[in-house]
Amino acid sequence: MKTYLMLTNRAIEHFNRLIGWVLAGLLLMMTILIFWQVFARFVVGRPLYFSDEIARFSMIWLTFLGAGYAYRKGALISVDILLEYAGKKLSCLLRIAIILCSALFALIMITYGYELMDRVSSQTAPSTRISMMWPYMAVPAGGVVILINSIGLLLDEALGVPYEPKQETS
Repeated sequence: MKTYLMLTNRAIEHFNRLIGWVLAGLLLMMTILIFWQVFARFVVGRPLYFSDEIARFSMIWLTFLGAGYAYRKGALISVDILLEYAGKKLSCLLRIAIILCSALFALIMITYGYELMDRVSSQTAPSTRISMMWPYMAVPAGGVVILINSIGLLLDEALGVPYEPKQETS
């Protein structure tokens, strides 16, 4: 049983590595588009009509996928003073409760994000003329990433992986 849990956890780590590359690609695309937009506007004198819209949609995807990625890494802002002063068992129970609440939130994101995505699918973006379904699809996709990482965090608790939140570095 433990080997299956470890294999699942390893698959989730590979999934997160893929999400990390997607995030890097989105950030690179945003950077190039914004740089090119500024260059085209102020140097060439003819701004691109689509670059700011694609950069905005990339930012939306970056935000929702990045939230799930950061959740697994322990890089989201949190108030963990109660976890620090609670005993080992109470701290473990609190972490499990927090993970389950996050999973519930992810399920709500998936459900209502899908409904919202379906509602706006007939609308098109003004510059690129793509369906507004694509930027709104980031909400349920981010919910899926959070849900998968919640499962990974629950597996960490079941396997006894020590909890180590990210520390601020100065």
